[in-house]
Amino acid sequence: MSKDPTQIILRPVITEKSTVLKDKNREVCFAVARDANKTEIKKAVEHLFKVKVADVRTQIRPGKERRVGRNSGYRPDWKKAFVRLKEGEKMIEYFEGA
Repeated sequence: MSKDPTQIILRPVITEKSTVLKDKNREVCFAVARDANKTEIKKAVEHLFKVKVADVRTQIRPGKERRVGRNSGYRPDWKKAFVRLKEGEKMIEYFEGA
């Protein structure tokens, strides 16, 4: 693997939509590096979580405008990856230590 998996997978995205996808479609959602492609994301998830990946979908999310007082700026754009696990694989749990 050319890149470190922890530099490709930045953090899980935990929202209502991602929770529903996790329960219904066996999909988990991650914020990933902007320059990572689908193959690198698949290998990183398989290496970090020891599961088999069936499919990866990605999308670039535009940054939102943020204001502090009268000053305004934009958050940076970021990349989101939806990773579908193969049938029979153990679902990834984010909070196993709790």
